[in-house]
Amino acid sequence: MKSKISIITLGVSDLAQAISFYQRLGFRLETEKDTDKVAFLYLEGAAARLALFPRAELAKDIGVTEAGSGFRGITLAHNVASAEAVDAILLEAEAAGATIVKAGQKVFWGGYSGYFSDLDGFYWEVAYNPFMDLV
Repeated sequence: MKSKISIITLGVSDLAQAISFYQRLGFRLETEKDTDKVAFLYLEGAAARLALFPRAELAKDIGVTEAGSGFRGITLAHNVASAEAVDAILLEAEAAGATIVKAGQKVFWGGYSGYFSDLDGFYWEVAYNPFMDLV
């Protein structure tokens, strides 16, 4: 297997609302077709896509129950070029409807980061890492 990710799929409770939320954050839809069933969003600078899929339908596709809540043991990360940019993105996410979980702050590994959760409770880290070029 090649070490790459093609699509990251989030099971969302309200597809239209999730699409709107991510568009307010600047994500672009790959196509307007069938967005009542699934939405594919571009990830800048990557060959991968972010997919939004109704949670119940995703669970059915996998063959599991959709029950479950709380911390899922996964975060998504968005790296930026400065600590100031971390704070700006967190404010942008909050204005789009996200909940700030952890305000931007210096972190043990020498960078600066904060977290928000989207409308379905998926955690996003916004980080400035002065030691890696991930922007």
